[in-house]
Amino acid sequence: MDNYFTKETVDTILNNIDEGVQIIDNRGKILYSNDVALVMEDIDREEVTGKHILSVYPSLTDKTSTLLQVLRTGESIYDVKQEFLNFKGNKITTINTSIPIIEKGYVKGAIEISRDITKVRALSEQLVDLQKELYYEEPKNLEEKRGTARYTFNDIIGSTEEITELKRKAMKAAENDSSVIVYGNTGTGKELIVQAIHNASKRREKPFVAQNCAAIPGSLLESILFGTVKGSFTDADNRPGLFELADGGTLFLDEINSMPIELQAKLLRVLEEGRIRRVGDIKTRKVDVRIIAAMNMDPYHAMKERKIRDDLFYRLSVVSFRAPNLVERKEDIKGLVQYFIQKFNRRLDKNVKGVTKGVLQTFYQYHWPGNIRELENILEGAMNMIDGSYVTEEDLPSHLALFAVEDQRKDFYDFSLQKSMQNWEKQFIQDALKESGGNVTKAAQLLRVPRQTLQYKIKKYQITAE
Repeated sequence: MDNYFTKETVDTILNNIDEGVQIIDNRGKILYSNDVALVMEDIDREEVTGKHILSVYPSLTDKTSTLLQVLRTGESIYDVKQEFLNFKGNKITTINTSIPIIEKGYVKGAIEISRDITKVRALSEQLVDLQKELYYEEPKNLEEKRGTARYTFNDIIGSTEEITELKRKAMKAAENDSSVIVYGNTGTGKELIVQAIHNASKRREKPFVAQNCAAIPGSLLESILFGTVKGSFTDADNRPGLFELADGGTLFLDEINSMPIELQAKLLRVLEEGRIRRVGDIKTRKVDVRIIAAMNMDPYHAMKERKIRDDLFYRLSVVSFRAPNLVERKEDIKGLVQYFIQKFNRRLDKNVKGVTKGVLQTFYQYHWPGNIRELENILEGAMNMIDGSYVTEEDLPSHLALFAVEDQRKDFYDFSLQKSMQNWEKQFIQDALKESGGNVTKAAQLLRVPRQTLQYKIKKYQITAE
């Protein structure tokens, strides 16, 4: 049996992927375009095959065409934004990865894989325009200028040591303009803390602008943050970025560990100089913005994995907080339940009084991978369905109801594996405390866990420093 793919097989493979694929020879002539590329760029295979790429895309040049760049340099380029006009004059924006085809040391051609982000870019620009209307135009009153920061410290529910200390530190941070970074798992309430800091600060009457860095392709994020000036063929408008929209107020950058490393370097420069340069501009503009960032992972792991630059993290983390997981503050569950029930009573026009003891016990035993957001969603779903006065086990989603049944079985049987794991964990903690001389911070470093997590475990297992 021959050990190679036929042309038909290759065509089948390339025509069933979501990205456009084009191949050119070393003279810049198009050899191949898959179906996605033909549709994306509104071209016909017979008309373009064999033609030079610049005759097919006249809005491109030797410098702006990513394929021709690769032919010229012989080096691959990854995830580069390219804008061009198709045959019908429509502006197309793609994210391109271009790779040279090299044989015996010579560049024989190049292959390019393109992802169409034209609609994403249009939506992103619409978002910035809407934000401009909210923040950039002259407000009718100061309340209108506050933007989208709705939460205050009164909305942070809880009385455990972990949440009380977090609120105390956050209130202190609200008194100054230093950069802040908040980290913690998904659903722990990081944005709530950030909004509370803004609304307690001297910037509370100024804009609060939020951007999730993971929601926008990295190649577009720069123009979203810094703005654009009118281009030659791209038809880009003079558009302010989020830094300008947040001038005088707070810019919240969520999931900053998803921001491309090269863009992080530009952000660091803005933090140090207090000036931004719109994409395509030659002049800089002064901005007065407080940056608050959030991460959904431990920052030291993020730095180790090159998700965030060390220098940017240390510049942002003048003040830093960790939002604890719900399992670390289970004593707050009862208060959170009542808060959400009152919230959904108002929204759903109901009169639910609370949850049964069985439901509350299930909540205490559950591990809450989605944290507070998961608790809120579960209660909202339950209250949409019930007609009575109390949420019961029957009103819970199936996975939580199943957990309650499994938990009852665990009470009946003695699972030695689980008990053994807990004994090992307790022993490791005791050894680390002994090694560190009872210093919880040093013990946490030895165990490679956050200090708050170790404090929770010490309390859980009733371990004393001695």
